[in-house]
Amino acid sequence: QVQLVESGGGLVQAGGSLRLSCTASGSIFSINRFNSMGWYRQAPGKQRELVADITSGGTTYYADSVKGRFAITRDNAKNTLYLQMNSLTPEDTAVYYCKGTRVSTSREYHYWGQGTQVTVSS
Repeated sequence: QVQLVESGGGLVQAGGSLRLSCTASGSIFSINRFNSMGWYRQAPGKQRELVADITSGGTTYYADSVKGRFAITRDNAKNTLYLQMNSLTPEDTAVYYCKGTRVSTSREYHYWGQGTQVTVSS
């Protein structure tokens, strides 16, 4: 059974930075088995939204709201996905979730972490 565990959230002032980490554990599982991995966030009263994702080939996608401020990377050797967040604003306040997607025999399998809270004060 694969588990994704996020860490690195917290309280930061506007303009500050945080780096989120997502580590895969369970059985003998490496994140390079995920076809893609991503970071999502959900603010109070809002739907969960995709922030950024990265494919196993290294192709990245960013939501317009975070382009130029956030960077997603994956370190297969450390079995960890990262989200570097710079120039944070109060609008970035949300619970951030890590997701891994694996495609096998034309089916998609999605794995979620439990989330980590990011709060940006003005």
